[in-house]
Amino acid sequence: MSRPAPLAGIKVLDLTRLLPGPVATLHLADLGAEVIKIEDPQIGDYARTLGTGTGEDSAYFRMINRNKQGMVLDLKKPEGVEVFLRLAATADVIVESFRPGVVDKLGIGYETVRAINPKIAYCAISGYGQDGPYKNLAGHDINYLGYAGVLEQIGIEGSQPAVPNFQIADLLGGALTGVMGILAAVVEAQRTGQGRYVDVSMTDSVLAHTYFAMLRLNDAGHSVPRGSDLLSGGLPCYATYRCADGKYMAVGALESKFWKICCTTLERPDWVARQWDAGLRSEMAALFATRPRDDWAERFLPTDCCVTPILSPEEALRNEQLQARGMIIEGAGLTQFAPPLKLSGFDFTVRQPAPRVGEHNAAILAAAGYDAAEIARLQASGALG
Repeated sequence: MSRPAPLAGIKVLDLTRLLPGPVATLHLADLGAEVIKIEDPQIGDYARTLGTGTGEDSAYFRMINRNKQGMVLDLKKPEGVEVFLRLAATADVIVESFRPGVVDKLGIGYETVRAINPKIAYCAISGYGQDGPYKNLAGHDINYLGYAGVLEQIGIEGSQPAVPNFQIADLLGGALTGVMGILAAVVEAQRTGQGRYVDVSMTDSVLAHTYFAMLRLNDAGHSVPRGSDLLSGGLPCYATYRCADGKYMAVGALESKFWKICCTTLERPDWVARQWDAGLRSEMAALFATRPRDDWAERFLPTDCCVTPILSPEEALRNEQLQARGMIIEGAGLTQFAPPLKLSGFDFTVRQPAPRVGEHNAAILAAAGYDAAEIARLQASGALG
């Protein structure tokens, strides 16, 4: 007998745009929550027109807004606020990513919603949080990484900071930290009937995960230059090496047993005693440069010593391990990722593609108890775009 999805029955009102908030609600939707994506009629979610894609919406938008319903609502109109609060009265979660104070000015802030729905989990995702001197400043991933001390540590020794093509603050700081707070508040609300206000600062979230930099500060009293710490390139046994064809291998042989196997595979048993010798890096680099990456990968695959090829994104999509895990979803001209976790008794599916602008207005309003005449009046007022 099949079981309901883990978050079936959880209703989420999603006011977010672009990346962090929509990915947070994507995770909730993929696990079965009913997510209603609410966009304003003037601009909506800017992600609809970002990047490349076919048809009305970009691939970017379609990847991170599947399994959601779409609604257009003008929250600058009293009628739009009335509709939102009516939906909020029966919701479990609200997620917003405006600057601090915006939802209060609109008349849909936490205190207003809590007065009609004490169990609400109300999550605000922002760059710097709801208080502090930076709370009203604009920012993007690169700025939050900069303030948290992370960007200064990323890159090759002696080079300028490297900008990763992975939005660390947005996705791990905003989206996953947001989901953690939301689920904690939902669990408590189910137990006590009282929800929580969840204030997520992407800068805070990134800072709170800089464990190795903090370890160095605690041990030595100071940080070290980028590319020279234990796990950022300072050790020969934990580094990347360029191969003859310009591709790279990742060496992560930190444990002595793995390092011994690595040296044996490289046919350099004399290197075993030099595991922590930074000077060995140049010698290892010279050796790896003598063969193409795939030759090294084939040699190391059966050895099980944490030495692996560095794949391009295209190669990662074809990787046998990721394929076996069902992580790649193809369909409707779009390549997507499955959720990054497996749950017993739950088989993930794309229940519906990303919604068109206002696609589910009528259905959402009808489910909230509006009759046809009331929906028509709301349409005429401009509250629905």
